[in-house]
Amino acid sequence: MSLESAALSRVKPSATLAADQKGRELKAQGRDIISLAAGEPDFDTPDNIKDAAIKAIRDGKTKYTNVDGIPELKEAIVGKFKRENGLSYKASQVNVSPGGKPVIWNAMLSTLNPGDEVVIPTPYWVSYWDIVLLAGGEPKAAPTTAGNGFKLKPEDLEAAITPRTRWLFLNSPSNPSGAAYTRAELRALADVLLRHPHVWILTDDMYEHLVFGDFEFSTIVQVEPALYDRTLTMNGVSKAYAMTGWRIGYAAGPEPLIKLMAKVMSQTTSNPSSISQWAAVEALNGPQHYIKTNAKLFESRRDLVVSMLNQARGIHCPTPEGAFYVYPSVAELIGKTAPSGKVIASDQDFAVELLETEGVSVVFGAAFGLSPFFRISYATSNALLEDACSRIQRFCAAVK
Repeated sequence: MSLESAALSRVKPSATLAADQKGRELKAQGRDIISLAAGEPDFDTPDNIKDAAIKAIRDGKTKYTNVDGIPELKEAIVGKFKRENGLSYKASQVNVSPGGKPVIWNAMLSTLNPGDEVVIPTPYWVSYWDIVLLAGGEPKAAPTTAGNGFKLKPEDLEAAITPRTRWLFLNSPSNPSGAAYTRAELRALADVLLRHPHVWILTDDMYEHLVFGDFEFSTIVQVEPALYDRTLTMNGVSKAYAMTGWRIGYAAGPEPLIKLMAKVMSQTTSNPSSISQWAAVEALNGPQHYIKTNAKLFESRRDLVVSMLNQARGIHCPTPEGAFYVYPSVAELIGKTAPSGKVIASDQDFAVELLETEGVSVVFGAAFGLSPFFRISYATSNALLEDACSRIQRFCAAVK
């Protein structure tokens, strides 16, 4: 009899974490590896946030807290949503979890029954699909294409919704594509959702502050307030504040859902780290000026990577609106032979051969539900990005 449960057998390990770990292992063996797999800012956590955490430790704020967040952090989140998004919530409508993944997990485990469907636009963040499976639901892909900017069209959303649809996931800017929805594009999706009142919306706004040029971020409840009572608006401190290891995600939504999510937490994780919560209070309430500065740096990195990848033979790289990812196509390389002599039959083969030949770690597109593409995280230095893209150009030039 297998030790693994039937529920766990439905899911796969995170492909992004696996790619990053493989790169670490090869580097430990002495290989010259550049990892562009992990979605983690290379900036350090700002000093004011570190200082707040140290103060919390010295002040003895090291005990258990309320299961889903201290009152001070919930109030800071209420203030953030009002200040930045024009959304009004009460503290009782806020959930704080140990990261973004637990927010999604808590919401799905709270609400999904066997047979319930969750519509997920492709390409999607790797964890969406498997969290739904683990929670007992049925993920349902809603296709996008590079031609439409990797953004869900209203007619495709309409086609994906059935009487069994429980949730729609929206992620803008997107991991892995960097695509971000304009207000008009969200308006068109909202019009579809208004016709289907049984569908709830989880909008993942984790990369809200990483948008480029004159793009203006909007979240769907801003565009259509009538969706307020069935939308969970998720965010976190990981990306904007370079706090990935602090593990704080948060969301706001209808109070009955927030209570259910806290019930799940009471029997799973319990509260997020008390120290991390106090650091997050400072992140949200403290100085914000460096966020735009960091976004401008990411924008310059995006431009560098897009330019260099589009100079690689057989690669086409769209220009994303936000986040710190690009999602290039390798369609022209499928069926060709890598320098090792192996045939590149899939985007996974491309990623494996690139790592083995040139020491560049990327994540293959099938992991995100849409092939033949691959994802690069450009959350690293210009020097490393130039080196990595030069290696990719060299690899592609050697493909026959």
